[in-house]
Amino acid sequence: MKELTYVRPTDARDAVARVSDDPHARFLGGGTNLVDHLKLGLLTPDVLVDVSRLPLDEVTRLDDGTLRIGTNVRNSDLAAHPVVRSSYPAVTRALLAGASGQIRNQATTGGNLLQRTRCVYFQDVTTPCNKREPGSGCSAIGGYGRYDAVLGASEACVATHPSDLAVALAALDAVVVVLGRDGERRVPMSDFHRLPGHHPETDTTLAHGELVTSVELPPESALTRASDYRKVRDRASYAFALVSVAAALELDGDVVRDVRIAWGGVAHRPWRAAAAEEALRGETYSEEAVRAAAELELAAAVTGPDNAYKIPMVRNATAYALRGLADRSSERTGATR
Repeated sequence: MKELTYVRPTDARDAVARVSDDPHARFLGGGTNLVDHLKLGLLTPDVLVDVSRLPLDEVTRLDDGTLRIGTNVRNSDLAAHPVVRSSYPAVTRALLAGASGQIRNQATTGGNLLQRTRCVYFQDVTTPCNKREPGSGCSAIGGYGRYDAVLGASEACVATHPSDLAVALAALDAVVVVLGRDGERRVPMSDFHRLPGHHPETDTTLAHGELVTSVELPPESALTRASDYRKVRDRASYAFALVSVAAALELDGDVVRDVRIAWGGVAHRPWRAAAAEEALRGETYSEEAVRAAAELELAAAVTGPDNAYKIPMVRNATAYALRGLADRSSERTGATR
């Protein structure tokens, strides 16, 4: 049993100072991922700084309409929040698709974004893994690859990011608010997570000691209200995504006025399908157009024999998600397609 020093900071700045000053210190929030890693021997910190009791557990509407979600808001509370359910349904549906009810009651907003990969080799300390031990190699390459990334992978790592919530937030242009020793900074969700490159051990753009204090969603709009999250997995609950799609769609008649698409289960970070979005904006909506746009986004995909199924799966899931949103738009307006 490794001895740990457990600390309860007085406020967020105290928490940041305690972790920033000690390279072997880690923040402890809901603990649903960190505690697993302690048990598996993936992490061996000397100090745990418990931020779960800091007053960062509110959902508030700012004067400009932005919805600010404190880092300690529990996943179950956020999913049930009336404003989130009505104005940002993709967020609610992503949260409800994740883990189990018991874990959602414990897991926090900030902690959810900081989950680490569930790659079987990362979690097995007897195997080489560049993410766990830089320079040791990637056992997944040439190994069991069913869950491997098909976009943005590198020779150092083919792992995928596991969060459902992060995919929905990426599609809705959320911003992550971070506190560090030098003050507060704001990170667009699209810049928060990294692709592996030559340093897969680094999941995000956070510096050591920086604390996520909140996540901000843009003001409610027709686009945020017309959003959804679809997840394909091995079983109906308590399973990570094989692929997932967060989407938002605004139509003007049959013409795509605006669209947002983000994919999960396909890359080291939530994958914003920017090329697909650009191909659809201003075009007449059709399922054929959606599939063609998805193919354009997937042009750079690299697959192996175990994960080639992800290409048609993500294409079909994208078409399914947008078709549902288009059908709801037609029901609201009385239009026929």
